[in-house]
Amino acid sequence: MMNNKSCNTSIHCSVDTCAYHNKPQNCCSLDSIKVGCSSTAPTQCDGTECASFKLGAR
Repeated sequence: MMNNKSCNTSIHCSVDTCAYHNKPQNCCSLDSIKVGCSSTAPTQCDGTECASFKLGAR
């Protein structure tokens, strides 16, 4: 199956469960993303998140 989503090569992504993920090129199809926090005062990567994430079709 061919993935016809655009690819923003400035946004690298490996989260293939996201609706915006371009699997063949491992990038995001959005023009921009919003980065948020999953903790009140993050000090490590796991305290941040892509707030633009949307669960894709399974």
